[in-house]
Amino acid sequence: MAEIRLLQGDCMEMLDGVPDGSMDMVLTDPPYSSGGLFAGDRKLDTRTKYCAKEYNGAGRFQSFSGDNMDQRSFTEFLRMVLNKCRRKSKPESICAVFIDWRNLPAATDALQAAGWIYRGIVVWDKGNSRPIPNRFRNDCEYVVWGANGRRPTKYEKGALVLPGCYRVSSVPTTQKHHQTEKPIELLERLIAICPEGGTVLDPFMGSGSTGVACVNTGRGFTGIELDPAYFQTAQERINAAQ
Repeated sequence: MAEIRLLQGDCMEMLDGVPDGSMDMVLTDPPYSSGGLFAGDRKLDTRTKYCAKEYNGAGRFQSFSGDNMDQRSFTEFLRMVLNKCRRKSKPESICAVFIDWRNLPAATDALQAAGWIYRGIVVWDKGNSRPIPNRFRNDCEYVVWGANGRRPTKYEKGALVLPGCYRVSSVPTTQKHHQTEKPIELLERLIAICPEGGTVLDPFMGSGSTGVACVNTGRGFTGIELDPAYFQTAQERINAAQ
């Protein structure tokens, strides 16, 4: 059975205990530090920015930290984390980072500044958004991805080619374990680019959805989460999946 390793604490500290060159993929959903166009919007807690409390909405969960930075600080913070993640990753491994439209430019900058070779953007059509008259809907979130050095391609029959756009419905609020939880089906489909039996690193584990997806697909998992309550939730969900 692939190894599952869960660490509670600050990822900048916890990553020091992860062996260099041991990870096959980084797949993570960091705090977006978004939720508005102005500094005052970003400084609000995540319950206020992202969630509704009515009808058992995701506002029933506690707010999470690290989501109040301006764009310049967010870029530097994410660069530092992804740089450490790259040192923990094998050559040619993949890094994939969730982000929304507001901080998409910051995420692409941070990935490249951390030393990953920027390869593109995967689109997640989540099937819902807040309707605002006289505007295009923001139906999608994004996965910025890159590689740790060259990633050779082989044009041969049966070669793995993954979609660049996924339509997977968001997790219903009544079924969520975290305010910004991603659907396990989506994570499983993204993890398909990681070698079978490989190990996925997630420095912002949240409620453990990536870990559950790794268990379901036979991958190893190293997850880090700062918040003790969300860490406990992740432990429980991953243990149940095992």
